[in-house]
Amino acid sequence: MAGQFRSYVWDPILIISQIVLMQNVYYGSLGLWLALVDSLVQSSPSLDQIFSPEILGFSTPPGRLSMMAFVLNALTCALGLLYFIRRGKQCLDFTVTVHFFHLLGCWIYSSHFPSSMTWWLVHAVCIALMAVIGEYLCMRTELKEIPLNSTPKSNV
Repeated sequence: MAGQFRSYVWDPILIISQIVLMQNVYYGSLGLWLALVDSLVQSSPSLDQIFSPEILGFSTPPGRLSMMAFVLNALTCALGLLYFIRRGKQCLDFTVTVHFFHLLGCWIYSSHFPSSMTWWLVHAVCIALMAVIGEYLCMRTELKEIPLNSTPKSNV
């Protein structure tokens, strides 16, 4: 594979560090969005907003605001994919990995597997948004023209 353009070597340390970085981006930006939403409605923040499947719902104003924060977080994490992953082909992989670890966190936090249809719907929409927008942004930067200047760099 020496003659291929952009041939990559298996680097597990890079992959693990990117996974940890994307988890930090996910929870950091989700915390910021939830803090912003909580400040708008003068609500007290809690870990239930992040990890409890019962919080998300269409019937209560805090549930709708939490769903909005999750959707806005998907858009923010798409920017994280652009700046830290930089490969369109890997956006879906990292998106699903981030949400899989979030699923495990919700399962451990609430002591039961999330069975709320709203929780699954919100996270399916967030996965789709994060992956598609992240892939679009990464592919835009990958497809930029490489500038070729034919002028000499110095006048000797």
